[in-house]
Amino acid sequence: MTLQHPNTLMPIFLKLEGRRILVVGGGAIGLEKIGALLRNDPNARIHVVAPEIREEIRELAATRTITLEQQAYNRSHIEQADLVFAATSLREVNEQVAKDAREVKVLINVADTPDLCDFYMSSIVLKGDLKIAISTNGKSPTVAKRLREYFEKWIPDEINEVMQNLHVLREKLRGDFSHKVKTLNEATKVFEEEENA
Repeated sequence: MTLQHPNTLMPIFLKLEGRRILVVGGGAIGLEKIGALLRNDPNARIHVVAPEIREEIRELAATRTITLEQQAYNRSHIEQADLVFAATSLREVNEQVAKDAREVKVLINVADTPDLCDFYMSSIVLKGDLKIAISTNGKSPTVAKRLREYFEKWIPDEINEVMQNLHVLREKLRGDFSHKVKTLNEATKVFEEEENA
């Protein structure tokens, strides 16, 4: 029996270190994807392929691990990639990139075309070591943005210090797994008490 579920996305946090990232598109959409990648890993290795590359991308390439190839996309570009972003304003190019990516089994994100994506970019809340990814299953990036703004406002800046203290406690704890979980649950009950106050 197959269970039906409307949201089958698996949220993961992917380490970009050492991965070859291809962005096909050198315009505003490509810039947006590059910006999102760099916000998550300032040292991400990004290769940009496009017939035209806007100046802001060139400026980023001058100071980051971004290589530029000013030419039209072809399948050989994808064969060198671990992760691909089709970020052009031309649907036929994006569709070709998606087709090629699937054939070589490389994960693909196609801008503004959820049905061609293997994964979606999420809206990110970042407070020190705390990172929360928000997805609307490709339905409404605007809702994800509003939720991000809400969490950024209401999660206290001190959360990073709290997490550091809990990390120290976790490292010092001895005993079996269930004992550690119980101790850490007790230590974080303050969040529940504050919420109910």
